[in-house]
Amino acid sequence: MKNLFNSIEVIVKRGFLRNKTIKFILKLLITIGVAYYLYENISFNEIVNQVHNSNQYLLFVAVFLGILNIALQYLKWKITVNAVLEINDNKKILSSLLQGLAAAVSTPARLGEYVGRAIPFSDKSFLQVTLATFIDKFFSILIVIILGSLSTILFIHSFYKAFEFITISLLILVLIFFYLIFLLLFNESFWDNFLFSRIKQSQRFAKYYKKIEVLKKLDKIYKSRMLFLSFMFYLCIIIQYSFLVMAFSYNYNFIAYLWVGNLIMFTKTIIPPFTLGELGIRESASVYFIQRIGESPNIGFNASIFLFIINIILPAIIGIVYQLRKNND
Repeated sequence: MKNLFNSIEVIVKRGFLRNKTIKFILKLLITIGVAYYLYENISFNEIVNQVHNSNQYLLFVAVFLGILNIALQYLKWKITVNAVLEINDNKKILSSLLQGLAAAVSTPARLGEYVGRAIPFSDKSFLQVTLATFIDKFFSILIVIILGSLSTILFIHSFYKAFEFITISLLILVLIFFYLIFLLLFNESFWDNFLFSRIKQSQRFAKYYKKIEVLKKLDKIYKSRMLFLSFMFYLCIIIQYSFLVMAFSYNYNFIAYLWVGNLIMFTKTIIPPFTLGELGIRESASVYFIQRIGESPNIGFNASIFLFIINIILPAIIGIVYQLRKNND
């Protein structure tokens, strides 16, 4: 019997290692593919020239929106911490956000943000803070999916001449999804349906149900405020992207750039992250979509990189400086 258990253990370990190896190889291949796509479509000299000749005023607006971006993240996190963790210490909440931003930049999928946000809340368990962070992220992702899916349907219809039947079918599916999400958030009786009852009893899916079940217990006013703030946060990002494209291109097709920003955010969200800060996916998506509306791929690359610097690198630096000053006090 002991030999049997040893054999099983060896098989499990080998399987685990094999899965890790396969995942690593897939990530490596995707990374190489993304790098090759960017190499084939952008010119380093043109990128430098565009940065040098960019509209500095529009760049300043994009940076200012980055400050607004942090403020909106703080408001979202503040009302979430108040509602879920029952903490009202604004200094701790700000410290949690900034430390989360600092930790996020160095980890794939920004997983370090969960650890960073938990540090100031020593009186709360890591699981509690993780749950609060998940809720905070949930509303932002929900807005991306809603607006991004609609933009994608419009893109498929416009550029690939999809049949009306396919377009309408996709639109109906998306609207049904939105309706179900609305019921999930604002109709408590919806949680008592047959499907959820089966999920709760399933060993495989019960743990996922427990994660989202917390939404049922949250106040409707809180959920409405989070949807609004998440929408404003998302709008701030795609407006930033639009101003960056205008700064590098000296063209002012603002609505089209908002559309492209939507498509980029949706692409980045639905593709599993495998690089730090999602670098590569965002830039490739920007290069691809910006070309579809007649702009230079170099402009798409620059806009995406600057968006990354403004919204991820600079907040991370602020978080690191804040933590260092706090440690010295």
